[in-house]
Amino acid sequence: MTTLYDFTPAGADGIPHPLSEYRGKVLLIVNTASRCGFTPQYEGLEALWRRYRSAGFVVLAFPCNQFGAQEPGAADEIAQFCSLTYAVTFPVLAKIDVNGPKAEPLYVHLKRERPGLFGSRAIKWNFTKFLVGRDGRVLARYSPRTKPSAMEGVVTAALGVR
Repeated sequence: MTTLYDFTPAGADGIPHPLSEYRGKVLLIVNTASRCGFTPQYEGLEALWRRYRSAGFVVLAFPCNQFGAQEPGAADEIAQFCSLTYAVTFPVLAKIDVNGPKAEPLYVHLKRERPGLFGSRAIKWNFTKFLVGRDGRVLARYSPRTKPSAMEGVVTAALGVR
């Protein structure tokens, strides 16, 4: 059975970033963009990351330019924006496609494991979130409208903390 740990997307530096290094952790995987109405969610994602990383929680951001061309920058520009604007310290990986023939294989897997409304496998917009359990299996999918602060309960439940 395929799990998250079987994938090795590229890091922002282009170097392979094996997800097996997160074995045993709870992950929140998010397709992000710097010029989106949901971009302020970076702040909430960073807050969750800082609050629960010592308990084994990791946020992984995958910049994507497929929705309204809202992530046009290169990796260094994206990293600078995230750091300076939202003080992001969680991993921001390489810019990817989440839909279509060039979709990152990780996202093909995530969408297969947790389709959207009415069984749709497409990602509809930036800041779609996937919660992955410690066993590498996808627990849930959340819409871009779901604020990170609203996810604290499911994150703590997945981590087994209060």
